[in-house]
Amino acid sequence: MTLRVLGVDPGLTRCGLGVVDVAANRTATLVAFGVVGSTPENSLDARLLVIADSIDKWLTDYNPDVLAVERVFSQLNVSTVMGVAQASGVVIAAAARRGIPVALHTPSEVKAAVTGSGRADKTAVTTMVTKILRLDCAPTPADAADALALAITHAWRAGPGSASLGATGATGATAAQKLWRDAEAKAKKNKEKTAHGWR
Repeated sequence: MTLRVLGVDPGLTRCGLGVVDVAANRTATLVAFGVVGSTPENSLDARLLVIADSIDKWLTDYNPDVLAVERVFSQLNVSTVMGVAQASGVVIAAAARRGIPVALHTPSEVKAAVTGSGRADKTAVTTMVTKILRLDCAPTPADAADALALAITHAWRAGPGSASLGATGATGATAAQKLWRDAEAKAKKNKEKTAHGWR
């Protein structure tokens, strides 16, 4: 069984899109990638329409099983957060109209999944995406590579029959996936400590 995931790195100026097929043995294969967007000189409604039309076309052309979208973070400046949130909303709504499930992943989750480190930079992510997908050259721009990383992350986390994705180690996970799971567990533990006022 193969899972097709459309990864979306949302943004008004550049919205990265990437489609991968991931087999039961966790082998990921590139289907397509690209970037859509608009310039700040255009009105907000026109900019969102560009994204809406583009995501509809990608959903029609590639018929993904699921969308993986980057979760919005508030540490960005307010105008950036608003733009990313608006683009995300358009993408999520487009998937919902077609009954396609949507998963949200944080940047650190994606970095940890594909590189083994939640603090990896964009260059490291692009390098690993290129390696994972067995590409001759790196996908560009970085927004497209990030979208592919999102798709890979989701497929590896909850791909076809999660527990039966293949035996690449004692627990059926790659080294990067084990590191990602450890990072996720640590983050969850730290969050619980903070919520209870622990230090």
